[in-house]
Amino acid sequence: MKKVMAMLMAGVMACLTACATAGAGADGAAASASSSSDTIKIGVFEPSTGDSASGGKKEILGMQYANAETPTVEVGGKTYNVELVMADNGSSADKAPSAASELVGKDVALVLGSYGSGVSMAGGPKFEEAGLAAIGVTCTNPNVTAGNDYYFRICFLDNFQADVLANFAMDKFSAKKAYCLGENGNEYDQGLCVFFKQVFEAAGGEVITDSFPTNNSDFTSYLNKAKSEGADVIFTPVSIAYAKQIMEQAASLDIGIPFLGSDTLDDNMVLEATKGTNLQLYVSTFYQEGGSETFDKGIKDYINNNSDAMTANGGNDTISAVTAMGYDAYYVALEAIKAAGSPDKSAIKAAIPGVTYTGVSGSIAFDQVGDAVRDTAYIKTADTASGTWAFEKVQTGSK
Repeated sequence: MKKVMAMLMAGVMACLTACATAGAGADGAAASASSSSDTIKIGVFEPSTGDSASGGKKEILGMQYANAETPTVEVGGKTYNVELVMADNGSSADKAPSAASELVGKDVALVLGSYGSGVSMAGGPKFEEAGLAAIGVTCTNPNVTAGNDYYFRICFLDNFQADVLANFAMDKFSAKKAYCLGENGNEYDQGLCVFFKQVFEAAGGEVITDSFPTNNSDFTSYLNKAKSEGADVIFTPVSIAYAKQIMEQAASLDIGIPFLGSDTLDDNMVLEATKGTNLQLYVSTFYQEGGSETFDKGIKDYINNNSDAMTANGGNDTISAVTAMGYDAYYVALEAIKAAGSPDKSAIKAAIPGVTYTGVSGSIAFDQVGDAVRDTAYIKTADTASGTWAFEKVQTGSK
């Protein structure tokens, strides 16, 4: 990985202003969009507002850092500037189609995103209709790519992630009974709960499932039920906002049961909610600090030298796994553009299936569906004394 600090710092302010991680979104991108034939535009389909904004901003941050580090790509002997063009999907399946259409209208060559499977599924048909390829970064629900030849992704899938966490619960805690809690109607939450239940019960365990209504803020009854039912673990694959509330309320109730979280819980806000408590929280994720010394140093310098980047990262320089994934996604996009030998969106789409890339999060390749070929996940735990993540283990799925 090349790291040219002079180029990086020269691009930081322009990149952050145009990309508006704090929520300027598509309007800010429109003001800076270039119609130059020397520019290739990559659409960024992410939430800058709504419940998933914290994760979306961190995912965007990885793309911005990569773009600042490598702002050009050579295609057919010609050097093109690479511009990131934002569209805020608002963390909402209702808003996602219009955000996707916005990117189509801005003549981007391909799209990266989104954080959140629901919005990815909602926006996917718009990309397909336009013949525009999208590369998902951390949208893990299998239905994102199912039936859509134009959606790819670089992350593992929820069935694999649930398998990993169910096996971890049995290995780590000798768990026999699990309590699963997700938001009613949320495809990400409910899909993970279903997959977890299948694996856990197939191994002889018992699973109790509950769903809470959208905009719920009191989780007391659910947490007390998990305790009274004798659950050995609580699996809650929810959004960042809900996870923060659940952690805070579990600490005040002294629940005393280990929590398992999916990749959405790998966030600074959730981590902060556990600090100074006696909670046990373990999450499955895509990357852990220490995986790449060069990347870690570079992204921390990037965050610490710009207040907008610091704000987007939640006020500290803890590296989120989704930031590493956003970074890798940008370079996968560049590889696809180079493999296409053209900035034409059809040529780029055709080139993506053959792209392979070794990123900071691991080796990336695509299967026949367009999903990433991945067989491991990181498990990390919240160090409640220091307020940091601690590496637990690398876990595969079923044995």
